[in-house]
Amino acid sequence: MVPDAKDRILASVRDYHREQESPTFVAGSTPIRPSGAVLDEDDRVALVEAALELRIAAGGNARRFESEFARFFGLRKAHLVNSGSSANLLALSSLTSPKLGEARLRPGDEVITAAVGFPTTINPAVQNGLVPVFVDVELGTYNATPDRIKAAVTERTRAIMLAHTLGNPFAADEIAEIAKEHELFLVEDNCDAVGSTYRGRLTGTFGDLTTVSFYPAHHITSGEGGCVLTGSLELARIIESLRDWGRDCWCEPGVDNTCRKRFDYHLGTLPPGYDHKYTFSHVGYNLKTTDLQAALALSQLSKISAFGSARRRNWRRLREGLSGLPGLLLPVATPHSDPSWFGFAITISADAGFTRAALVNFLESRNIGTRLLFGGNITRHPAFEQVRYRIADALTNSDIVTDRTFWVGVYPGITDQMIDYVVESIAEFVAKSS
Repeated sequence: MVPDAKDRILASVRDYHREQESPTFVAGSTPIRPSGAVLDEDDRVALVEAALELRIAAGGNARRFESEFARFFGLRKAHLVNSGSSANLLALSSLTSPKLGEARLRPGDEVITAAVGFPTTINPAVQNGLVPVFVDVELGTYNATPDRIKAAVTERTRAIMLAHTLGNPFAADEIAEIAKEHELFLVEDNCDAVGSTYRGRLTGTFGDLTTVSFYPAHHITSGEGGCVLTGSLELARIIESLRDWGRDCWCEPGVDNTCRKRFDYHLGTLPPGYDHKYTFSHVGYNLKTTDLQAALALSQLSKISAFGSARRRNWRRLREGLSGLPGLLLPVATPHSDPSWFGFAITISADAGFTRAALVNFLESRNIGTRLLFGGNITRHPAFEQVRYRIADALTNSDIVTDRTFWVGVYPGITDQMIDYVVESIAEFVAKSS
């Protein structure tokens, strides 16, 4: 059979990919990034094939990915969005929907969260007129603990929204039980933890809603992108409406009359038979993704297990190599967990004899990329000076993280040779500074 034009193009794409040289690692010269995407020839082909199809809005790739990703977690529904931040916004906003009746969150209601983290776990509460309640984290795991969560609950508390820090699960089973006991919603920010497990169960399966990011730094990527997943069909329908302009209609883009009564509805004070495609039941957004992004995410989906194994291997190699060095508090996995690590956190001891800034500058001078633990204590940022919030307990460890914690990478693109160079560099610095 003579290959058609598309087959020839895709074969050429594979040839092009294979012709690209993999750079040789040169210690001190080759950058060791803290995070990044790992893309192979199948990913390149998936993007080109999607481009050839010219399906530029969400289409077949998006629907297939949503189905397969929901199946990966064992949840009912997944909805692709344009970023992990949008996923967090949609997840919490869905809990304010009038369609939830008396159970809905209202302005002034409290949402318990950790003081240490990325602001997009917290911002949706502020953006919806809710009150973040900050609890401290545990050094080593860098997560909020069940006892701190439980102590923060008041009569105003209506939800808990927490991230699994750097891929390390919080005690999800116990915190889900607290949520159940007090009739609270639980939202898991699983953006850094796809493939992590707690008590043998995937993170992202304990809450009412879970969110994922597909930014290049994360476990799989679509370039930009994210996802909201849930086991609740009621919440899924609300998520879809909020994502798609707030419309009441659930037709796919370019599809009409899925419900077979497009001109038969009588909703609100609209005239009877008003077009269902232009009837809005929420004050929503347009946060959809594209089919090109979905094509890349779909190609990456089969790599979750292999990527997770590489992240765990790199983390263990760092942990073993740095064990025993003075002045460093090394990370630990939450008991009963198996993290698919996002990064390797290091806290400088108060009596170390050197500072975080000195060690970070030394590593950066050697082309070893570092990152702080996101925002550290979020309450110390200018953005939160005018925000209404409550601090549940002393944020002692959160301040330590802000002053003395950073992390280095473990993503699958980092080789054993790179890890060994990171270990050698930190050991050299500590030996000279202690």
